[in-house]
Amino acid sequence: MAERPARKPRKPHSAQVVRTERLTPHMQRVVLGGDGLAEFTAGGSTDHYVKLLFGAEGVTYPEPFDMQRVREEFPRDQWPVTRTYTVRAWDPEVRELTLDFVIHGDEGLAGPWAARVQPGEVVRFMGPGGAYAPDASADWHLLAGDESALPAIAAALEALPDGAVAHAFVEVSGPEEEQKIDSDVEVVWLHRGDRPLGEALVEAVRALAFPEGRVHAFVHGEAGFVKELRQLLRVEREIPREDLSITGYWRLGHNEDGWQAAKREWNAQVEAEQEASA
Repeated sequence: MAERPARKPRKPHSAQVVRTERLTPHMQRVVLGGDGLAEFTAGGSTDHYVKLLFGAEGVTYPEPFDMQRVREEFPRDQWPVTRTYTVRAWDPEVRELTLDFVIHGDEGLAGPWAARVQPGEVVRFMGPGGAYAPDASADWHLLAGDESALPAIAAALEALPDGAVAHAFVEVSGPEEEQKIDSDVEVVWLHRGDRPLGEALVEAVRALAFPEGRVHAFVHGEAGFVKELRQLLRVEREIPREDLSITGYWRLGHNEDGWQAAKREWNAQVEAEQEASA
């Protein structure tokens, strides 16, 4: 049997910050553009994501930037750190890529960067990935998530055809975090306040009177409430796995590196527990 050829390493894209905008007190928009996006393209998925590359402080990488070369020539603690963000919008005509970031003061890596970045700064990233888009053959759509899922939920709602039946629930900290979405679907904004994250969202989805017919669901956000909603949808409502896009974007108490390292095992354990209880 002939050996399968080695997979060619993906080349990072390089873009420049075109402009930034504070959408709400805790949501920052960064728009990327420039000639470095000449080979970038995004398809029909509304949950497309990119992995931003943040270089180690004080480290200069050779140009042209080559991730494979960096991994071969630099110690691991000097490799760029990746952070994953959903594509809010991609305009192929003007070649502009829009990303929205949740900001929690100086907490984290990407959020503080997005809050302070200036037009002209160079940004490197991998991608896009993503696999979900609202299925036109579904009778209705369910979309639910927290702030981290808001860009993908908004993109999905804006992609729905006129007259599509959809129920959308987004949990945010308060009314000041609501956003305008270009869609006829009325979003149910759930204000968390001092309640545990995800509690209001789980209550709202559980209380929903599910319409008749086949649902196509998109549920993303903090892993704890995603686990509860997966139990509700997969086990109690018996929605087939293929009609669900459901996973934890992040997990309380973990940065992205820690969560990504544990995510596969976590998902397998949750799936096994819920299959056993079905």
